[in-house]
Amino acid sequence: MKPPLFDYVTPESVEEAVAARAAEEDSVLLAGGQSLLATLNFRIANPALLIDISRIAALKGIDVGAGEIIIRAMVRQREVELSDAVHGANPLLREVLQKVAHTVVRNRGTIAGSIAHADAAAELPAMLLATEGVVDVQGPGGTRVIEASDLFKFHLTTSLAGDEMITAVRIPNLAPNTGWSFKEFARRRGDYALAGICALVTLDDNGRCTKARLSACGIASTAVRLESAEAELAGSTLDENTIARAAKAARDCVTAADDSQASTAYRRHLVDTLTQRTVAVARDRALERRAA
Repeated sequence: MKPPLFDYVTPESVEEAVAARAAEEDSVLLAGGQSLLATLNFRIANPALLIDISRIAALKGIDVGAGEIIIRAMVRQREVELSDAVHGANPLLREVLQKVAHTVVRNRGTIAGSIAHADAAAELPAMLLATEGVVDVQGPGGTRVIEASDLFKFHLTTSLAGDEMITAVRIPNLAPNTGWSFKEFARRRGDYALAGICALVTLDDNGRCTKARLSACGIASTAVRLESAEAELAGSTLDENTIARAAKAARDCVTAADDSQASTAYRRHLVDTLTQRTVAVARDRALERRAA
């Protein structure tokens, strides 16, 4: 397949990119292109203008600070995956990224691009939800910050306005006494997951869970927080019975209809199993960090 005809511009600044976006309602941004090029080739997307943001210097680079990781919009997924500074600040990111497609895709794909694409089965939107990250956005009216909980509206749909663009993704550093885990199930290595679970749990000095953040991909029309499961874990010592109850609560968050890949019932089974395994690993890592 070949893409449709479109105009092409390469702005040198964020302001130029925003102006081009505002001037042409039927425009798309090109960052890594790993999702966009496929939709162009299959004529799912048919834009009048393609805005290539790869030359914008202000959109490159990673900053790891005392409280958060700032990943600018043109940072490739592989760069984040291999960064020791990022891994030291929040090891969940590497664990999630190692499950994203294949290395050749991560070499080109960007963190911000995947999040803006908002595929309900993609891993990075679920990671953003679990970490309670935010995105920095710029449009003709200026800049704003969108929390992960307000960003994803439907499959391939976000709360970004048509003339806005993500300039950076900000992920909090892993809190003290907090464990992490991400597990998914796919038919083949590198395929979109039929279900994936991301878990962060924080323990107090007595080993009780003071905060649990669980999210999932592949089970609904967007990545989702598993709030009912989180409530089961809060205040507990994360024993097996409590984790099993949380996993049963997580099953009810599956709303994806039967499709050619899996039935709703099968996805609920996956969510139950993956939640139990993911929370157990996160708990054990939290205990190890607390003892260190």
